[in-house]
Amino acid sequence: MDLPDGFTSHIAHVNGIELHYVRGGSGPALLLIHGFPQDWYEWRGVMPRLTSMHTVIAVDLRGVGESEAPQTGYDAPTLAEDLYQLVGELALDRVTIVGHDIGGWVAYAFARSHPARVSRVVILETLLPGIEPFDKLDIDVPMWHAEFHMIPGLPEALVAGRQVAYFGHFFEIGTRGDDVITEEDVQHYAAAYGDAAHLRSAFEVYRAIPANIAFNSAHTDAIDVPLLLIGGDHVFGPVMDAVADNLRSHFGWSDVTVSVLTDGRHYVVEEMPDDVAELIVGR
Repeated sequence: MDLPDGFTSHIAHVNGIELHYVRGGSGPALLLIHGFPQDWYEWRGVMPRLTSMHTVIAVDLRGVGESEAPQTGYDAPTLAEDLYQLVGELALDRVTIVGHDIGGWVAYAFARSHPARVSRVVILETLLPGIEPFDKLDIDVPMWHAEFHMIPGLPEALVAGRQVAYFGHFFEIGTRGDDVITEEDVQHYAAAYGDAAHLRSAFEVYRAIPANIAFNSAHTDAIDVPLLLIGGDHVFGPVMDAVADNLRSHFGWSDVTVSVLTDGRHYVVEEMPDDVAELIVGR
């Protein structure tokens, strides 16, 4: 896929692996973290909207796309450490961390581990492991896949060679129409998890949920980094206020706000790039 105008592709050596990222623009830094089953390309519609005032960096998490796919390190704190070292390698100061879906777990872990390096956190369309209502959902969306992905070896065996069909299912139920994520886009995402090592990484992230729950449960000290939770009103939007209340009451977050995107589903970054871009920059 072609890069958006003004962006360049790079590989950094951080935390013992090769990590791929795309960079453009200038100004205060924004670090964009994709969800499942996606890579940096998820942000293609948002990135050009941000470059007039920001340095924009969209990453491939370890095990995804052009990043290396090691055997271990798929818990959110380790994925966050990859990105923390990338921020250091790029000589960036404080950054705004933006994560969608599983990328939101990584954004949260980054802020908890390195709050002094974070100016703001934006988490889109996900719940946080171990933070209610993570395991007490009252939403009209099937969530069977998380437990399926946690089964050792089985998802790889069943999905290998069928990435287009499998990933396409999530995009079909998670968007408002066929024009949001096209057939060509699905092919791109399938290629990002095309070989055995990269496909395995997609499921290892879910197998690390117990480790993420333990990490989040252990971090309840006060934190004053501004946190914005964004949800589509057809998926996680209706429960975001409950998440925010729990973060304030039990997890030490003093500055949590919520925004619900009207008529948004799960893949709001691609459905509503203008709205998402405005919320990221705080306008």
